[in-house]
Amino acid sequence: MQNLVIEAQRLWDTILETAQIGGTPKGGICRLTLTDVDKQVRDWFKRQCEALGCTVTVDAVGNMFALRPGKRNDIDPIGIGSHLDTQPTGGKFDGVLGVLGGLEVLRTLNDAGYETNAPLLLINWTNEEGSRFAPAMLGSGVHAGVFDQEYADSRLDRQGIRFADAIETISYRGNVEAGSTKLGALFELHIEQGPILEAEGKKIGVVTGVQGMRWYEVNLTGQEAHTGSTPMDLRRNALLGAARVIEQVDNIAHKHPPGVGTVGLLELTPNSRNVIPGHVFFAIDFRHPEDSALARMEENLFPAIDRIAAELGLQADIKKVWDSPAVRFDASCIAAVRAGAVKSGLETRDIVSGAGHDAAYIARVAPSTMIFVPCAGGLSHNEAESTALEECAAGTQVLLNAILEYDQQLAISSRP
Repeated sequence: MQNLVIEAQRLWDTILETAQIGGTPKGGICRLTLTDVDKQVRDWFKRQCEALGCTVTVDAVGNMFALRPGKRNDIDPIGIGSHLDTQPTGGKFDGVLGVLGGLEVLRTLNDAGYETNAPLLLINWTNEEGSRFAPAMLGSGVHAGVFDQEYADSRLDRQGIRFADAIETISYRGNVEAGSTKLGALFELHIEQGPILEAEGKKIGVVTGVQGMRWYEVNLTGQEAHTGSTPMDLRRNALLGAARVIEQVDNIAHKHPPGVGTVGLLELTPNSRNVIPGHVFFAIDFRHPEDSALARMEENLFPAIDRIAAELGLQADIKKVWDSPAVRFDASCIAAVRAGAVKSGLETRDIVSGAGHDAAYIARVAPSTMIFVPCAGGLSHNEAESTALEECAAGTQVLLNAILEYDQQLAISSRP
């Protein structure tokens, strides 16, 4: 197997180049899925892949696939990739590194004239973040059969725009049936989005799985009234109810370590300084490595919301909008990552991802794993998100090594 080395500076320059598409004054990126800036980065990605001789196809939910042929096209392609959409105040590396690291892998192979046994497929998944259309990981979820296209098309953003209309607006409704693109495996490079690797001084996280996640949407309805003339004991304050539920979310998570619970989205109506809030919408995010513990967290949540609503004279509507079970990644893919790190002389640490990723859904239909690199202070979903050139390069080199290792093993195991 040829000893190929990526070009670290080229990778870094590409990251900085794409960061200008949707770039924010604070140095981050706001590139919500299926917006004009998402179209711009998709168009850029397509041009770069075609310049390498890849054939780019797009499926019905906008997932993009750039195919580099191999020696043996009877083998399903090895997938590489992540996502190019971001949070409203996202950083330059979350998701982006996995796609652009994959692009650097293809560039390195092309520069060396190296032909893999299996085809390679560089992927940009649609709506991984879930910040515009809930739930997250929507494109990979449709690909894996977790959701159908009709469900994806029906998703609404907070302005009431349908996913189906947004994808048509940017002309990224592809003609390939969603889920029909075959994958022999998937390797996803990503920043850790947590503090463990940095704290332990390790460059590479070997991701063995992803913790379970559940999202809920809650509507609490009380009564709007004048703040000055409505006695405290006669109020039906929806925001007070939301505040008490948020405290319960925090308490429940503390009682189920290492589980976490968060309310990160809240909207109140009418949002006026001298009107008691009559309606509040908010979203709850529960996560835990064990599905059984996640179920217990949910069992604690629903009665707590009902009790709070009854105490304050509110109507409560609770809807579970996403349930992603805990995932264990493929042993052969994990072994390839370990071998790739050894070849680069890098120490590794086994780690379970606290965040959701496209690989978690693809693991249902193809052998999959992930590679983590550190991020400063564990900070992500923030414009200040930061990862060093050397760390991006290390992760991308391990990605290349792992793919070549897996490709060799795949060729041996699939000999006629």
